[in-house]
Amino acid sequence: MRFWLTVAIILIFDQVSKYLIITNMSLGQSIPVISGIINFTYIHNPGAAFGMLAGKSWVFYISAIIVISALTFYYLKYSTPFYAVIAMGLIVGGSIGNFIDRIRFDSVVDFIDLGWWPIFNIADIAIVVGGIVLIIYLFVERSEEEWN
Repeated sequence: MRFWLTVAIILIFDQVSKYLIITNMSLGQSIPVISGIINFTYIHNPGAAFGMLAGKSWVFYISAIIVISALTFYYLKYSTPFYAVIAMGLIVGGSIGNFIDRIRFDSVVDFIDLGWWPIFNIADIAIVVGGIVLIIYLFVERSEEEWN
């Protein structure tokens, strides 16, 4: 249940935030949120991080389907600790959010602009945080197995 709730929360926040950006800003427009720290800058990213693989939509479709399917299967098949379930939910929710964008726009809507980092969105945050927590989980689990 926590997995599906996490997926739903991330998906809703991601898609609602993108809807608000799309309907209230022009493409390329930038609005200061906290002066000198964070802006909302509306862009479409046809690639991955740093614009890599732009124009290779099929790579993103296949990757998203594999990640979403694999993590959902793992959640349904194996018993995992609370934080690993949440991490998988973050990754799946974020992946679905960006997958929806790719289907709708053939790119991903990004808008969180720190000025010193590529512009990103809520789905990206969920994927990165979930990935970090999942990596930590895998290292902790491996360490416990080695101790036993």
